[in-house]
Amino acid sequence: MISIKAKKHDSFSVEFKFGFDCKEDGIRDDFSVNAWVFVPNSLDINPENYGKKQFYRDIKSNVRLITPVYLMRDIAQDSSLPLTSLRRALERIVSSPEHPDLDSYQYHLKMFGAIFKSALRDQAAHLQNARSLESATYLVEDYVGSTKEVLRKFRALYQIIDVPTVSDNVRSYFRLCDEFMSHVVEMRTIRIIRSIDRSLNSGVYTDIRKEFMNLILDERRYKTENAYGMLDNDAAHNRSLVYHHGMLKKFIESELYIHLDKKKDGVAVEQIYYSIAAGAAMIFATAVAWYTQVKYGNITWPLFIVLVVSYMLKDRIKDLLRYYFAHKLGNKYYDKKATITIGKNRVGVIKEGFDFISIDKTPSEVLKLRGRASSVEDESRIFDEKVMLYRKHLTIDDVALAANDDYPMRGINEIMRLHMTRFTHKMDNPSVPVDTLDEEGNITSVRVEKLYYVNIIFQLQHDGETEYHHFRITMTRNGILSINEI
Repeated sequence: MISIKAKKHDSFSVEFKFGFDCKEDGIRDDFSVNAWVFVPNSLDINPENYGKKQFYRDIKSNVRLITPVYLMRDIAQDSSLPLTSLRRALERIVSSPEHPDLDSYQYHLKMFGAIFKSALRDQAAHLQNARSLESATYLVEDYVGSTKEVLRKFRALYQIIDVPTVSDNVRSYFRLCDEFMSHVVEMRTIRIIRSIDRSLNSGVYTDIRKEFMNLILDERRYKTENAYGMLDNDAAHNRSLVYHHGMLKKFIESELYIHLDKKKDGVAVEQIYYSIAAGAAMIFATAVAWYTQVKYGNITWPLFIVLVVSYMLKDRIKDLLRYYFAHKLGNKYYDKKATITIGKNRVGVIKEGFDFISIDKTPSEVLKLRGRASSVEDESRIFDEKVMLYRKHLTIDDVALAANDDYPMRGINEIMRLHMTRFTHKMDNPSVPVDTLDEEGNITSVRVEKLYYVNIIFQLQHDGETEYHHFRITMTRNGILSINEI
């Protein structure tokens, strides 16, 4: 199956997270994603000023393995795979603190931190969706209790490597993972408290709020004892700390990110088609030269003129055929192709393509979905929207994917960011004055935001199933206001 989530990343970019979940049946999985982007004509985005190169500059993708899924209370079990795997790696590093044991030690530390972060996120989301105070109370106890237990058992493992045979540098990796987990707990719990404070019945949750506050205070005391950084009134310190936390996140999740070796797709076929175009043009020129020479003889003015004209037409024929074949290639092949590798093992291929298409070539189902977001009937035709089509095809070898890690891997995630700065270049002022009549009969002017909407419709296909998702991006010249699924 394919899942998709969208959110505003910053003022000028939106983020789409795709989850490509394999069926684990030992058969190759094929995923297809088609995205139709409807751009208002007033933004002047067209093939002449926004080609493939510009589009791919505005797209940034990170591909990573889907983090193995565990419940917090399951991780806390002594027999859990994350705990037992990490414990064995620590014991090996004590007896042999060299490669490859060092690599295994870092790998299991990073995986434990990533699994903990994912499990805590899921637990927090489940808690915030609680429908009643009774269920919330139970879930709070589970959240706080499981989190403390996992942290306690993880930190107890440090004693294994706190020996003279293990260097300070090797032990520092454990401390980095510990600091990351403590920071994740604090940030995730603060978000829960903020949600409580914003709720209409915040007073009812006073005791629950205290539970979360105590968890945060415990972690802050632990950070102080271990000289982990915390925010204070020093702006320079805070900047450095935020940067440090960003590096911690990249360090912990580095084992999940996948290297992509990108190159142009269909190069060999393209060259064959272009050779055919050149050959067809040469056949035309040779045939004309042969015919005129037979008819007019050697070195005559008619022969000279015909040869010149045939040479001119030969180049035009070659260019027209190249354009024709290039258009056919665009429909059949993709612009870019990337091999998905984990270590030295090839586990799949990603292909992507981009083109402008006409409204008439847009599927009717997509046009219907686009029309549902219109304030007037057939808005896309009235305002002559430009339509961009982005295509992606992903193939994953289930067997090769499963053979790469100690943890069960279900598939991959792709986090794709679309930067939309170019879309704002020809927008009007962020707000415009609108005259109105007030209650006293006076003419007044009200400043109103000048909005633009960019609609993106995704078609997700896997295992014979197709589903659509429609997102609308609301923008002004100052940037993106929101992205909502319709």
